[in-house]
Amino acid sequence: MGSVVTGEAVVLELRPASFGARMLGAAIDVAVQVLLLVLLLALMSPLLDRLDPAAAQAALMLTVVGVFLLVPVAVETLTRGRSLGRLALGLRIVRDDGGAVRFRHAFIRALVGILEIYLTLGSVAFLAAVFNERSKRVGDMLAGTYSLRDRVAAQRPAPLHTPVELQPWAALADLGRLPDGLARRIHRFLMQAPRMAPASRAALGTALATEAAAYTAPPPPPQTHPEAFLLALLSERRNRDLHRLAGRRQRSEVLAQRLHRLPFE
Repeated sequence: MGSVVTGEAVVLELRPASFGARMLGAAIDVAVQVLLLVLLLALMSPLLDRLDPAAAQAALMLTVVGVFLLVPVAVETLTRGRSLGRLALGLRIVRDDGGAVRFRHAFIRALVGILEIYLTLGSVAFLAAVFNERSKRVGDMLAGTYSLRDRVAAQRPAPLHTPVELQPWAALADLGRLPDGLARRIHRFLMQAPRMAPASRAALGTALATEAAAYTAPPPPPQTHPEAFLLALLSERRNRDLHRLAGRRQRSEVLAQRLHRLPFE
């Protein structure tokens, strides 16, 4: 599994496509391109018969280049690394840093692909992908790209729970309203903390805990871990908000019953 470190020191785990998925996706794309070429040649056949041999050969060459080079480059650039075969298998071509591919990457891949896929019947691409941990072919190595599993089952984040040692403090603490931006940053940090570098995780957790402490009274017990404090803070705020909303809904239902009651009742 590949990993990319973002600017916030968050390590993103990216799943490269398997060798079998890449080969199947490439086979679909090659079949589509060959079918497109055959269809174009069939439509151009009457026109080629009327041209002189040099012009017919030039038109034929332009058609082949367009199908095997220009079309893949245009499709991959406009769809940000997808194609018909990759779309069918849930794959996508991305840069080595996880970003979307651009025209330069698509052009290099398609140009090298003519040699390693079509002129060598796929043998060069096959051998290169077999011995590469990300199943890269030569075009990917030169372009700095690889195939990524784009459709991965979404994992639901783990629910937030107040740590046991902080439950007595959380039940009595006066929690002020956190600014929306700070609350979002704390929640994002707690969700991404397990994937962060230890030093960055500790520094960011301490900074967020210091900023959030200004909205709580009394402060958490001494020696409380910053992440435990943030976890208790968000969990208790959520529980109190749910309790308040449940009480408001109950009062609304009672009022609605009174309003809809007949006068003589």
